Amino acid sequence: MADVVAKERKILVAIDEGEESAYALSWCLKNIVLENSKDTLVLLYAKPPRAVYTALDGTGYLFSSDIMATMDRYSNEVAECVIEKAKKLCRELNDVKVDMRIEHGDPRDVICQMAEKLGVDMVVMGSHGYGAIKRAFLGSVSNHCAQNVKCPVLIVKTPKSAAVNK
Repeated sequence: MADVVAKERKILVAIDEGEESAYALSWCLKNIVLENSKDTLVLLYAKPPRAVYTALDGTGYLFSSDIMATMDRYSNEVAECVIEKAKKLCRELNDVKVDMRIEHGDPRDVICQMAEKLGVDMVVMGSHGYGAIKRAFLGSVSNHCAQNVKCPVLIVKTPKSAAVNK
C-alpha cells in the first residue's frame, strides 16, 4: 500500500472572548487538525472597531484623551488575553504551524476578507446560539460567514452541558 501524502491545509479558526470560540478551537484541534500533517492553523481575532463616540458622551461632554487611551488599552488587553488563551490550547500540537492574526473591524467582514486573502481551505467558528430576536438585532457572524465565504465553513455548537458551566 503506497503512502498517502496529505495535502497541507490552511485552516482559519475565528476566536473571540467567548467560550463558544474556545470550544470550537478545542473541537477543531481534536477532530480536524491531524498531528504531523503540516497543516497551518490561522487563529484570527477580529478586534471590533471602537464604538463611535465621536469623543462625546451622551451628555455632550468630550471624552478626555486619557479616557480614550484607557479604552484603547483595554481593547488591546482583551485581544492579548484571547490570543494567550488560544495559544495555550494549541501547545500540544506537533508539526502544525500556528499563525496568530489580530485584524481590526467588524468580525463578519474581517473573517470573510481574511479567508479570501489567505486562501484558506476551511473556516472553523463557534456559534453563540443567539435566539431569533437577538440574532435579528445583532446579526449572526457565523451565518454571515457561511453565506459569504467561498470555502467550507464549519460552525461548532457548544453542547448544552458545556454551556451550563459558563
